[in-house]
Amino acid sequence: MAGLATGARPAAADPIWHELFRAWIPEIFAPLPDPPEHTPAIVVGSGFGAAVAALRLAEAGVVNTVLERGSRWPNDPWREIFTGDDLPDGRGFWHRTTFTGVNKVPMQFSSFGGVLDCTSYPGIDVWRAAAVGGGSVVFTGAMVAPQRRLFDQVFGGVVDYGELDRVYYPRVRQMLRLDALPADLYGTAPFTHSRAWDDQVRKAGYEPIPNDSIFDWNVVRAELSGASRPSATAARSNLGNSNGAKFDLNKNYLRYATETGKSTIFPGHRVDAIAQEPGGRFVVTVTKLAPTGAQLGTRTLTCDRLFLGAGSIGTSELLVRARATGTLPELNEHVGEGWGTNGDVVLARGASAVGGFGQGVPSASRIFDERTVPVTLENWYIPGIPFETGALASLGMVLDPTRTGFGYDPATNGVGLTWSARNRDETTEAARAVDHRIAEAAGAMFEYGALGYDANALFTAHPLGGAVLGKATDAYGRVHGHRGLYVVDGAAVPGSTATVNPSLTITALAERNIENIVRAGR
Repeated sequence: MAGLATGARPAAADPIWHELFRAWIPEIFAPLPDPPEHTPAIVVGSGFGAAVAALRLAEAGVVNTVLERGSRWPNDPWREIFTGDDLPDGRGFWHRTTFTGVNKVPMQFSSFGGVLDCTSYPGIDVWRAAAVGGGSVVFTGAMVAPQRRLFDQVFGGVVDYGELDRVYYPRVRQMLRLDALPADLYGTAPFTHSRAWDDQVRKAGYEPIPNDSIFDWNVVRAELSGASRPSATAARSNLGNSNGAKFDLNKNYLRYATETGKSTIFPGHRVDAIAQEPGGRFVVTVTKLAPTGAQLGTRTLTCDRLFLGAGSIGTSELLVRARATGTLPELNEHVGEGWGTNGDVVLARGASAVGGFGQGVPSASRIFDERTVPVTLENWYIPGIPFETGALASLGMVLDPTRTGFGYDPATNGVGLTWSARNRDETTEAARAVDHRIAEAAGAMFEYGALGYDANALFTAHPLGGAVLGKATDAYGRVHGHRGLYVVDGAAVPGSTATVNPSLTITALAERNIENIVRAGR
């Protein structure tokens, strides 16, 4: 039996904070509209895969309802819409009251429907989004394609990399206006750490590779010129960018979908259960939630086709529970299997010199090493600390073959997983070895290993798998056993995107798969 999630609890009454949030962000307290009782298609979630599905279905004339548990957060160049990693409050976390981040400092705050869901399982914390726009609101913006040979190793021939490379990666890059950090920004004070990181890896014999990013560089420039409140240049990303520094899904796929008039997004609607009637129609049980966590009612909605885009955890939970309770009895044995962390490891090494200020968020570059196992290290920032600290942070992504599966507990109706400490340690050591070689070659001034800060894989921001292409589904996300049911998100990815950030590949796969589904009419 897999372990179940801990660390979250129902929202407690916290009227003082809630009234402050109401004053600061009245938009998310506006009355929530009710979705129609029946729609030709329902899309669960509003992240990368779900947003693609909503737009392409709408363009094909398929009316669809998008259900998102989180709020639709606004942007403003001067208001503090989102909280920060330094002193977070309830706006940061999805109905959670405590959090210990990468700096290992425990924090407490009010319970509220914030943008980041940190779910604790035995052996691993999983970070995932809870907002309209999904992960595009809370990630660090890097969107990178994997190497073909590593992609093929992970996907085992189910997906043609050449097709993604020719058609779908370019399509996503164009839609999201992806581009590397411009030279004029790279040379500024907030990116001192990026330049220092690049200098160190060059001393170790690597040539840094620029990362494409979803950030709007004009907004970043506005921060530096004083035309906007600092955000991306002040170590803020994990809990959102108030000024809209990211060109997130609310500004492209989701916006274009709603502009067709055939797709409508309903924030504050959590999908609790899914079923299929004998005639083929799907039934979706939904709880309407205020941002305070108050439950405003439960309804059942129906649709002819159901697209699951609630993220690896959310989609897997719905499918595993439906199989266990018999509401989707024909799901096969692969549902809930193939889950992985994308080999995520957070790293810190000493700087070679201390000088200047800088913790700009957009990741400038990465390196790749495969002397033992394939590992990518990506230039990262130190969340919530907008000044030079003497540490250079990295996000490591190791080609890790370990997978686990979700289990179901009938006593609680809960779905959970367990991640082994041994695997976590092996992944950590692989990334640490690369980072240490760089530190030694660069003459880093401080060793963070003695403090336990040099490397850890205690959390993942890249949960993948649970309804894997070619196993739980066909090669295009059609779920085996239930016609009209589809997986369009990271649950379809086999636990890894081959040592790079998953967002580009998830979006490209969604483009590929929904095109095939629309063309085939099923």
